[in-house]
Formats: sequence, C-alpha cells, structure tokens
Amino acid sequence: MTILVTRPHPDNEATAEGLRARGHVVLLAPLLKFEPVAFHDEGEAGYGAIVVTSANAIRAVAQQLQDLDLLNLPLFAVGEHTAAAARDAGFAKVIVGGGDAAALRETIVQSARDKRVKKKSTLLYLAGADLSRDLGSELGAEGFSVVTQTTYRMTPVKHLPREVCEGFAEHGIQAVLHYSRRSARAFLEAVRGEGVEISALAIPQCCLSETVAGVLREAGAAQVAVAAAPDENALFETLERALRTRLA
Repeated sequence: MTILVTRPHPDNEATAEGLRARGHVVLLAPLLKFEPVAFHDEGEAGYGAIVVTSANAIRAVAQQLQDLDLLNLPLFAVGEHTAAAARDAGFAKVIVGGGDAAALRETIVQSARDKRVKKKSTLLYLAGADLSRDLGSELGAEGFSVVTQTTYRMTPVKHLPREVCEGFAEHGIQAVLHYSRRSARAFLEAVRGEGVEISALAIPQCCLSETVAGVLREAGAAQVAVAAAPDENALFETLERALRTRLA
C-alpha cells in the first residue's frame, strides 16, 4: 500500500521509517515548512518551568538553551515525541502531558498541586506563531503567570511533488496521514491547486485527532478516520483499520 505522509520535515522521516517497517510504500509531501523565529528573552522574570507543545519549539532555540540557562528547569512536554526532543536537547527534568494541549494543561495544574512546580513561579511557554488554542491564557486562568515566546512558524507549501500528483491522478495512493489542522488545510489548498482534489479526498484520511479530522470532513472527505489517542502508534493502527475496511 502506498501512503502519503504530509508531516513536516524532519519528523516525516521517522514516520516514513515506521510505515516502511509495516510493509508500506511511502510518499512524502511535507505541507508545512519550519522557520525559526529569533528568540530574544528580555524578561526579568525568573522562570520556574518551561512549557512546550511542539518539538519544533525546542529545535528553534536548541543552540541558545545553554546560554539562556534554561536546561536546568523542569520542562512540560505535550507528548512523548516532544519530550524526546527536549531530552535530546539536554533537558533532564521532562514531564510528559497526555498528548494534547488540554491534557498538558491538566498535567501542569496537577504538578502545582503536587508541588512539583511552584504555582507562583513564571512559566515560559515556547510556542509557534500560529496556535490552535491559547494555552498561555488557559494557564493564566488557573492562576499561573505565563510568558509566551514565539520561537518558530510553519509556512504552508503550495505545491505537491510531481510523483504525488501522479499518484492521485492514477489512483496509486491508498491513504493520507494528517498530523495537524494547519497541515490538513495546506493539503486541501495544494490538492485544489494541483487539480487532484476529487481523487485525493476519495481515499482514507487518517488523522491524529478530531480537531484535524474536522478540517477534512468540512472539505467533503467521506473516509475520515481518527486515532484513538493523539500519538503515532495509534494513528498507524487507525491507518491499518482504514485500509482493511477499504479492501473488504
């Protein structure tokens, strides 16, 4: 089975490796391009912990972490993938949330109750330029002081690789994997621009969450499947079920 992965580079490479291990052929069409944003922390607040909802936020400031004296702070990561990036960057105290921003918020709140982090201390939220929800404000409503610093942006890619366009036109792609609302929207714009929207949306669209799935359903995709949990293993399992159903 040929699977299209829309996830941005470099995370798409690990996804492709996992799919190939399951016997699939993989096409890569990263529909968002990572761009770091200059990080200048001019605040005078002494941070008590760091909050991160994407591995990209860590990649963007990796070279500055030692100079900013941040590596010794506890870091709250949205999920295991982001946590791994934090550990690779040198963070020793990594606390993993439940896979999405809502679960991460609850993890932080519970950590304050458990006195793993001081509620009166300031949290540094390393964020992207476009946020699906305002986690900083949500934590502020819980009584935390939060400084949000934009460290990266993801720019939509407008065109698909030729082999992907040909794959859709020839019905050679069996499913598409989607990891975020923004990449799903970029996918829709790209397939419309390339004139392959009908064939692209006629196959299973496997999504990391309901939030992502909503974008595809609104566009008219009939076969939208959602992972049982917001992690890649669950997404792969969803893909396998969707393929079996399509072949039945």
